[in-house]
Amino acid sequence: MHRMAKQIGLTLMLVLATTIVEANTKVTQQPFGTLPDGTPVTLYTLTDAPFEARIMTYGGVLVSFKAPDKFGKLADVLLGFDDVAGYYNNFNSPKNAFFDAIIGRYANRIANGAFTLDGTKYDLPRNDGPNTLHGGPHGFNNVVWKAKQLSTGVELTYLSKDGEMGFPGNLTVTVKYSLTKGDLRIEYTATTDKATVLNLSNHAYFNLAGEGSGDILKHQLTLHAAKFTPVDATLIPTGEFQPVDSTPFDFRKPTAIGDRIDSDNQQLKRGRGYDHNWVIDSSNGKLSEAAEVYEPTSGRVMKVLTTEPGIQFYSGNFLDGTVQGKGSKTYAHRSALCLETQHFPDSPNHPNFPSTELKPGAKFHSVTVYSFSTR
Repeated sequence: MHRMAKQIGLTLMLVLATTIVEANTKVTQQPFGTLPDGTPVTLYTLTDAPFEARIMTYGGVLVSFKAPDKFGKLADVLLGFDDVAGYYNNFNSPKNAFFDAIIGRYANRIANGAFTLDGTKYDLPRNDGPNTLHGGPHGFNNVVWKAKQLSTGVELTYLSKDGEMGFPGNLTVTVKYSLTKGDLRIEYTATTDKATVLNLSNHAYFNLAGEGSGDILKHQLTLHAAKFTPVDATLIPTGEFQPVDSTPFDFRKPTAIGDRIDSDNQQLKRGRGYDHNWVIDSSNGKLSEAAEVYEPTSGRVMKVLTTEPGIQFYSGNFLDGTVQGKGSKTYAHRSALCLETQHFPDSPNHPNFPSTELKPGAKFHSVTVYSFSTR
C-alpha cells in the first residue's frame, strides 16, 4: 500500500508539473490590420518568458521570435516586416522572399512547373524562371488561415481546393504552432480527397545576432548530413546524392557559414551561395536533430529537430538591400539564413527520392522544432 501511495503521489506530481509548464505559456490575440480586399488578419502572441513568438493568420507567418542572448538581453531573431502590408507587398512582388510563412502546397521547386501522378500530367504556374517555387505565386503564404487558440499556441487550418495553383485534390491542412520554454514546435497535418503531392515547410529567416544586425557569415552551422542533392543551373536537383566529403557542403562539424561560401565551386556559383537540400542522416520519420546554429557574439544557439528527410539551407543570397524590413532596417546580402525542413525539391519528378504523394484515406504528419538556448 505504501509503495502504491508513493507511486500515486509521484504521478500526481508529474501531472501537476506538466500543468504548470503548460500554464507558463500565455496566448493572446489581437487584430493585426486587413488585406487590400478588406479581409481581417489576426495576430497571436505566444509568451513563455523570456521567449515570445508572434504568428498571424495571413500566410501563417511567424512574425517575430524574441530570445535572450547569453547576457539575458532580448532580441527578435527573425527578419520580416512591422505590419501586414509589408508582408503582402513582398509576397505579391517579383522579389517575393516568402518571409517566415507557411509554404505549400509544395515547398521548394518543381521542374518546368509540371509533374505526372497516376498517369495524369499536372501543369502549375511558373514563378521561378522555368520552374514552380513554393507552391506558385499564390501559395499557402498568400492566403488567410482560420485560427483556433490553444493552451500553448495556435492552430491554423486551410482548405486548398482541387485545382488551386494546378494541384489536384481538396486538401485540408492544419498547422499548429506552440511555444514551451525555448522550443517553438510546428506540427503539420493534412488529408486529401484525391491523390496529390505535398511538401510543407516554414520559410523563417533567422539572424541569431538579431534581425537587421548584419550578415550571418560568422554564424557557425552544423548539419547532420553526409550527403546533399546537387542542382542544375535552375536549381533543380539532378537526382544524385553527392557525399559532402571534401566539399564546401560538409557541415558535419561546426563551421562558420562564411568560411567557404565564396569557394570556386560550381554548385555554390549556381546557388549564389548555399541554396541546397541536405539529406538528413537520421531520416527515419522520427523527431531527431538535423542542424544547429551558434552565433558567437550573442551566444544564442538554435537547434533544428524534424521528422522530415531533408533540410534546405539557404544563406540569404538573393537579399540585395532593396527590402526594408522591421523598423525600416535594410536587409542586405546574406543578412539571414533559412533552414527549411522538407521533403526533397522536385520529388514528384524523381522516383528515387522519398515520395511526396498523399492519397485519400492517408494522413500527412510532420513535426519541426526550433529549440533556442545560449552558451
